[in-house]
Amino acid sequence: MEISGTNLFQALAAKMRWHQARQSVLAENVANADTPGYTERDLKPFSYGDGGPKSVAMMTVSTSSPMNFHIASGGGDAGFDSAADGTEITPSGNSVTVEDEMMKVSSNDMDYQTATALYTRSMRLIRLALGKEV
Repeated sequence: MEISGTNLFQALAAKMRWHQARQSVLAENVANADTPGYTERDLKPFSYGDGGPKSVAMMTVSTSSPMNFHIASGGGDAGFDSAADGTEITPSGNSVTVEDEMMKVSSNDMDYQTATALYTRSMRLIRLALGKEV
């Protein structure tokens, strides 16, 4: 029996991947806080049924002019929600509020730490049950 193949560990691993991907999206929002026309994004809420994201896309920088650049993750908009609903939009068309994004980053980090602690403790319990030293 492979311990890492159990549903609990698969679900926790998927949740941790989702939090890692969300951290990347939130960082992208903060990086584009001054980009005209940028609309903040967020991942769709995690569902244990869909397993979350399979990988974290790499971030790329594209320039449309020497004074204007945009940082974006690759892979299109699959799994993303526009988070600008009900948020203030600046005259430049940007909907990112850095303070709100930093609160999301902090919350996401705490949730990630909780998932990793649960994963680690579950592994320790299984090792203890199997008679292995922890």
